Amino acid sequence: MRRYLADQPRLAAVVRACRRAARRASAEARDESGSAVVEFVFLGTLLLVPVVYFVIAVGQVQGGSFAVVSAADHAAKVFAAAEEPGAAHSRAAQAALVSVQDFGFDAGDLTVSIACGSGACLEPGSTVTVEIALDVPLPLTGGLGMSFARVNSSATQIVEQYG
Repeated sequence: MRRYLADQPRLAAVVRACRRAARRASAEARDESGSAVVEFVFLGTLLLVPVVYFVIAVGQVQGGSFAVVSAADHAAKVFAAAEEPGAAHSRAAQAALVSVQDFGFDAGDLTVSIACGSGACLEPGSTVTVEIALDVPLPLTGGLGMSFARVNSSATQIVEQYG
């Protein structure tokens, strides 16, 4: 090959120029070694933080939905099992509050609504419907009062006919 290049001076010059360019390119590549790690860490953090926050927010909404279903069910059962309407309202509200607090939510975010079916409350065979609404706060905001979502649930219970 060297003999062939010696016979072709222009071709030899082109080959030498290509080799010099290749050496310069490899030297420049060596100067940037390690920058890919920095870029990966920076971009990974920049993209990972919002994704993790979104997953936490979705988990909190899911926890809120479990809380309102549990609160509505317990409040309706407590109300239907009570003997007088005055005590039934306060006991049902307290049962809903305890159930929501078990899931880590505040009492200020809770709304309880109790409605009796046809007839007076607590008559044998009548129905009691409890509707619960909960404002799910934004995750990691530390009690700023900013609501992320509102979840609702209702439960209906029949008052026993024969006590």
